[in-house]
Amino acid sequence: MNNQELTVSSLPREITKKLNISWWQKVVAIVAVINFCLVIFNLTYLPLRDFYFRHTPQIIKLYDPIKGIEPHPEVTYYLETVDQFSLDLAQHNLSSEAQKTRFQELRKQSRSILAENPFLVSNDLQTWAKFKQRLQKQMDSLSTQEALTQFWSLDYFAEVGATEALNFFNQKLRPLLKTSYFRKIDDNDLYFDHFWQIDLIFVILFSLELIRKAIWRSLKQPQLSPIDILLRRWYDLLFLIPVWRWLRIIPVVAAVHKSRLVNFERILAQITHEPAAYLSDRVSNYLLVRLVNQTQDAINNGSVASAILQPDPSYVKVSSVNKLDAISDRLLELTIYNVLPRVEPDLQALLRHSLKESIKQSNFYQGLNQVPGINNIPKESIEQLADYLAASSIEIIINSYSDLEGRKLFDHLSHNFKNVLGKELQRKENQAELQQLMSELLEELKLNYVQRSSEENPEQTLDEAEEIRQVSLQSSE
Repeated sequence: MNNQELTVSSLPREITKKLNISWWQKVVAIVAVINFCLVIFNLTYLPLRDFYFRHTPQIIKLYDPIKGIEPHPEVTYYLETVDQFSLDLAQHNLSSEAQKTRFQELRKQSRSILAENPFLVSNDLQTWAKFKQRLQKQMDSLSTQEALTQFWSLDYFAEVGATEALNFFNQKLRPLLKTSYFRKIDDNDLYFDHFWQIDLIFVILFSLELIRKAIWRSLKQPQLSPIDILLRRWYDLLFLIPVWRWLRIIPVVAAVHKSRLVNFERILAQITHEPAAYLSDRVSNYLLVRLVNQTQDAINNGSVASAILQPDPSYVKVSSVNKLDAISDRLLELTIYNVLPRVEPDLQALLRHSLKESIKQSNFYQGLNQVPGINNIPKESIEQLADYLAASSIEIIINSYSDLEGRKLFDHLSHNFKNVLGKELQRKENQAELQQLMSELLEELKLNYVQRSSEENPEQTLDEAEEIRQVSLQSSE
């Protein structure tokens, strides 16, 4: 009863421990996902800034300072001049000297903006092209400079009306110009970017987590140093690199998968299914062909025969036991004690037939047949003699192998047999014949295997392997 109580009381602690580990892994995975989302946002902010500018200007106000983005000074001054021009229209007519001066100033600033191209910093050539196309279409001109010069003129405003002209500028051209910006340059002649300050918080968290994992696992596995563990988890080091932050997708996916927030097993299996099937098929063919070729080379150059018959003193042995002697002794022991008793009826039948025929064909038996009365010996007597000799032969072999003196005779016979066999195998003609046969056998194996593998569907084989793996996983659960 006490043992049962101890087991029950210890169970919640184990469950709590697993839940704590799972909970912490999920927290780390969520933090990694958040960091990667910020990295992607930072990488795509400039290309998508126009979208944010039109739909979520709050993001522009918040993130532009981090990227060192400011309104383009020339464009800002240009738009302020246009605004001042609009205000002056309420107090002065178009033909006044003040407005003529303002027209002249706007034409000058327009030429400066065309020469400057405020969209070069953002590399937003599409918006710049749209600005020129709208202006050229409105002024029916092929030259942007001529179109702007004509637009900011007293004649054009008097022709179409000041209100309509300014409405076109404010509705069609001003939104495009406002998307242009200017970026600060730091002391290293690089664009100003404070994203590293945000990322530094995550880098510190990931660094502490990596140190914790390294120390914890090194305590659980003393044979591994913290450096070894960090090298094994090299992909987690991508969290600490301040460049190529998009590579963090690798440790992020690993963290999410291990925490079981999202199970990528099926997704990865489907994505890598066909490449893995054909790659494994090619690798298996390569390994077999390489193994067979190396074995053929070892056989043809005599390395195998030398290793068996005349081993090199530098040959590395696992133990001091002679493997060939141990294998032959074990096979002989199995043959005598296990195999012979089971095939005794067949051996008796064979020996009975052989002995009976030998006795009948012997000169002694032929001579006895000439003696009157002896030829009447029944055949059953010969068969009984043959059965007795057959049973006695098996018993003699077993008893002789168990007997100390008999064992010495067996050992002597085995030693002489191996010596004679070794000498025969060392003869060049015998080695050449055996090497040729073994090499041809391996070649047949290689050709037939590769041919069969080309006829089989590697994807079907991979499916079968996956089914076996799933069955094993279910059984383990």
